[in-house]
Amino acid sequence: LLNATLVIPEIQESTRSKGISYKFKSFSYLYDEEQFIASLKNDVNIIKSLPDYFKSARRRSEFPTFKPKSSASPNYYVKEILPSLKKAKVVGLIIMDGGCLQPILPPILSEFQRLRCRVAFHALQFRPEIQILGLRMVERLRAWGQPFLAYHPGLVRDTLAYHGCAELFQDVHTELIQYRREQMIKQGIVNDELSVESHIRRENGSCPLMPEEVGLLLRAMGYPSNTIIYVAGSQTFGGQRLLIPLRAMFANVVDRTSLCSKTELSDLVGPETPLPPDVFKMPNPKSEEQLKEEWNRAGPRPRPLPPPPDRPVYQHEKEGWYAWITENDKEPNPSPMDLRMQAHRLLWDALDYIVSVEADAFFPGFHSDGSRWPDFSGLVIGQRLYERASSRTYRPDRKKIAELFNVIRDDMYHPKRNWILSAREHLNRSLSEEGLIRQSLLSKPTSFLSHPIPECSCRISSVEITKPIKGKDGRILFGGEPECPKWMQSARAEKARTN
Repeated sequence: LLNATLVIPEIQESTRSKGISYKFKSFSYLYDEEQFIASLKNDVNIIKSLPDYFKSARRRSEFPTFKPKSSASPNYYVKEILPSLKKAKVVGLIIMDGGCLQPILPPILSEFQRLRCRVAFHALQFRPEIQILGLRMVERLRAWGQPFLAYHPGLVRDTLAYHGCAELFQDVHTELIQYRREQMIKQGIVNDELSVESHIRRENGSCPLMPEEVGLLLRAMGYPSNTIIYVAGSQTFGGQRLLIPLRAMFANVVDRTSLCSKTELSDLVGPETPLPPDVFKMPNPKSEEQLKEEWNRAGPRPRPLPPPPDRPVYQHEKEGWYAWITENDKEPNPSPMDLRMQAHRLLWDALDYIVSVEADAFFPGFHSDGSRWPDFSGLVIGQRLYERASSRTYRPDRKKIAELFNVIRDDMYHPKRNWILSAREHLNRSLSEEGLIRQSLLSKPTSFLSHPIPECSCRISSVEITKPIKGKDGRILFGGEPECPKWMQSARAEKARTN
């Protein structure tokens, strides 16, 4: 669009972590750099780094930097960014909210949309080591001799804070979510009050489903207790404690640590420089007057009490979230280890993404509802739809699920048969065309990645044209795909003969 040369992007989590392996640069830490350049060589000029005579100017921040919104139109780039690019020769783009261009482009820009599809589903490939280990994990799951289901809880601190789900948790976890929500309000990300009724938000379908609820839904669908369930997600807010009810219902609940050895995971991370040793020192004891004053300033949600004097202070209380939330009003800056772990989580999420896409069934605890940028589950749903539209992908309506659970909230583990039939009917609808169309209505206004049809799909000439289904705004939600180009159909036929 700008007739510009693209410098290989940098990933914030890897650039902030100064201690990641020297074997990788920022982009190559996660993605296959050569594949990215080769796939787009006929569309975009790409270089691996800035020329030397520009690098020093960049360090001095002499180039203009833009933070485009995910709803930015092509006109924004032509009118706002292009003049600066011509003048300064180099501009920086910082992408913060999952996208930098409006999700639905007008028909006149259909070639640009097809390019976006090629970038998302072909040019961006995980580096070979990640792909090999991810597919090895899938093989180990298949070796059990039965289909497996991937489940992503969606219990992410930012998601819980954004939607106001703090009171679904207890004690310290509620405080942590509320603190993050307060930050989001100050940054303008959330335009709402700090304290909201979380149970009402859950009934509106805004909060993730709890693992206990997902287990009961799967049981209602007829999944036996020996079903293999792969738990995806590098971090579940609330920890393994929340997964206990799910593990009680299904014996074969596994994750990456169950399928991979420590050596395999460390090899994926690569050699890293050791971090300085822990130099933690216990804070000076506070007087009774200081403790009373802090208690009075704690606000409507009293902070957790410190451990009694006769009990030893455990390691988790010395460092991390527990220490600062019981002592301070301000979250400390991430430590070097925190930054390194953030970079590692990119790798763990990449492995989980591969397994989730290849799973026989996928169940999201939370997926894109159109109110925010794409989440892990929304991207998995889009990738599964793009690769295998017939794959068994649940798209539950969380508002309807909340209504169902309100009926049996007092006796969840012994639901009546009518309730089981209602839950089963709803989940079966979410698998069908009805669920597909509903997902399109919710996620398409935010990102085409969660529902990449019909823009990223085409039909072979032997397939009948599906009657397009349109939304209230006139855009096509489902069907009406154009015919695939001849070169693609001939390549497909050749591949079929080879197989």
